[in-house]
Amino acid sequence: MKNFLMCMVSMMLLAGSATAQQKIGHVSTDAIMKQLPDAQDAQKQLDALVVEWQGELNKMQQDWQKKFDDYNQKKLIMTDARRAEAERDLRDLDQRIADYRSQKFGQSGELFQKQNDLMKPVQDRVFKAIQDVATEEGYDYVLDKSGEILMMYANEKHDLTTKVLQKLNATLAPTSPKAN
Repeated sequence: MKNFLMCMVSMMLLAGSATAQQKIGHVSTDAIMKQLPDAQDAQKQLDALVVEWQGELNKMQQDWQKKFDDYNQKKLIMTDARRAEAERDLRDLDQRIADYRSQKFGQSGELFQKQNDLMKPVQDRVFKAIQDVATEEGYDYVLDKSGEILMMYANEKHDLTTKVLQKLNATLAPTSPKAN
């Protein structure tokens, strides 16, 4: 799908360049996000959650390992009923670990939701700033060089990253005091 999209964009660019000169710029959204204080704060919050949840997951896995080692040492002297109960307990604990991992880190898990809640407003602001700079500067296309789009060559004079950051800082400055 991405290759198809790239092919379509390339064809549009080539077709457009036959009729008129196109103005194309590029940005690095990775560089922009790394320099925005609210993006950094959001990332710190996400990192703290990951550390907390990973610690809980590690604790559960250590508990499972301890119970498994205990079971493994005693299984030969256990009654059939006790062995079956211990195995069921291990399976249940293993399932709880898998459920916890999925609940916190799965595709629709809490981390994904929290990341969306924290980063979406920042990403929307960045996208709006990119659109504003592109419109003000008369660009026909702006590509993100930090994504999966491969650029074989990019003239740095068309790099709009600094202008987008300036636009974001200009809108950010009235709401947050500058540190000395």
